[in-house]
Amino acid sequence: MKHTLARSATRALFNSAARHQHGGGACGSLFWRRMSTLPEVKDHQSEEKKSEVNRNDSSNNTVVPSYWGITRPKVRREDGTEWPWNCFSPWDSYRADVSIDVTKHHLPKTVTDKVAFRAVKFLRVLSDLYFKERYGCHAMMLETIAAVPGMVGGMLLHLKSLRKFQHSGGWIKALLEEAENERMHLMTMTELVKPSWHERLLVITAQGVFFNFFFVFYLLSPKAAHRFVGYLEEEAVISYTDHLNAIERGEVENVPAPAIAIDYWRLPKDATLKDVVTVIRADEAHHRDVNHFASDIHHQGKELKEAPAPVGYH
Repeated sequence: MKHTLARSATRALFNSAARHQHGGGACGSLFWRRMSTLPEVKDHQSEEKKSEVNRNDSSNNTVVPSYWGITRPKVRREDGTEWPWNCFSPWDSYRADVSIDVTKHHLPKTVTDKVAFRAVKFLRVLSDLYFKERYGCHAMMLETIAAVPGMVGGMLLHLKSLRKFQHSGGWIKALLEEAENERMHLMTMTELVKPSWHERLLVITAQGVFFNFFFVFYLLSPKAAHRFVGYLEEEAVISYTDHLNAIERGEVENVPAPAIAIDYWRLPKDATLKDVVTVIRADEAHHRDVNHFASDIHHQGKELKEAPAPVGYH
């Protein structure tokens, strides 16, 4: 450090003298640099920092140094290998209950039920006309819509809890779990289906319209909103059943399951698309039951917080 300071001071004197004799021109500075026997001195510390940053950039393009000391702890699988996902953790993974009854159907009895049922059937006809036999694209579009109600319902229940200074009975967590699970369905399907630009545009349009519609819908009638979602999930179960039948008939190739699906649902390493569709269908059946149950609570003239929420499935 002392040698570095001495060399820097000496160079400053040489440059000052050169400017004095040659009017501060560039030629004078160049002359004294050539006459000087001092070696070129570089800031080794800054060079080391640059090389370290470059090494980090080469290994990870999203290096964000944190002034606040926020770091993600090292997470590993049960077998000791490093956990590759930052979108969910090992303790967020689970085994879907594939024994759940996928044939259940809520018979519409009230006027509200019948309107909700007919609305869902109308939307099903539109989606079938557009996607036809493209099961993967159909599932992808379905999941972008199905992930909205849980987020909207959980958000509105959260705000209600804050306004009224009361607990929610676990329903905020249950609905947000549903939204996150539906989003993971979408992340899985996008690994299998690469959406085209017009399908992406359709997703943006449909999500923008549906989010605002469902937000107002839930404010006006949570009872009808949950029944609507229950019927929507029934159609999702039917869609995934059709997808499974197409795989079994050989119309859809039974490709290996994406790595994200294997880790999220704790599937065997040799799992296939059929296994993935099976667990997703089980999830949709669970969401069907949860939303019909929530609507039944409202039909009895009670609030959701009066009945314990079915938390913990995921």
